[in-house]
Amino acid sequence: MSKIEWTDATWNPVTGCTKVSPGCKHCYAETMARRLQKMGAPGYDNGFALSLLPERLAQPFARRKPTMYFVNSMSDLFHASVPFDFIDDVLEVIEKTPHHTYQILTKRGETMRRYFSRRRVPDNAWLGVSIENRKHGVPRIASLRAIAAKTRFLSAEPLLEDLGPLDLSGIAWVIVGGESGHKARPMQESWAIRLRDQCRAANIDFFFKQWGNWGHDGVRRSKKANGRKLQGQTWDMRPEASV
Repeated sequence: MSKIEWTDATWNPVTGCTKVSPGCKHCYAETMARRLQKMGAPGYDNGFALSLLPERLAQPFARRKPTMYFVNSMSDLFHASVPFDFIDDVLEVIEKTPHHTYQILTKRGETMRRYFSRRRVPDNAWLGVSIENRKHGVPRIASLRAIAAKTRFLSAEPLLEDLGPLDLSGIAWVIVGGESGHKARPMQESWAIRLRDQCRAANIDFFFKQWGNWGHDGVRRSKKANGRKLQGQTWDMRPEASV
């Protein structure tokens, strides 16, 4: 099971990635992959170099209990080095396991749009893009909206600046979170509140994942000490699973 608050478990048929925008600067997956490589963990022989792991494709079939899977928490399914044929294999597993729900999150929204321009999105696949800042993140929303997905979501984690007013039409869910790690960049409370208020006005589910290593008051603490509350309240809203 996963420690990521907004999912149940992770499924990584691909590992490794490369940086494409400021949200990638202190990538947690890169640090974890190198640690797993040193430990000799299967799938991380190449560290954080992109690796296709077809032997993991069958993993969701082994779980009968309906589960929310975050697909490729340690990579990006729409990385340029992942062939569309392999993505087809991943989507085939999703199609054949309708009792599960799959969350696919990318920073490569245009590639995802191009892939689905000739393919149907399974109803149990939620598609999302990262929106860490205005320059790189916000334009990804248009790419996501162009895809005929039943459930679309946004992840503003790490939230690096005030994103301003957003067009949230067609979006079902927004996740917000600050950055963790010893090089974490602070998130201002007003940025998160503005996103929350836009979600409430548009009747969109809002999930506040964490403060990370900087609290609402701008003081650096442990992630645990800063907690998950925004203005004294826990925000755990999530769309209903597809099953």
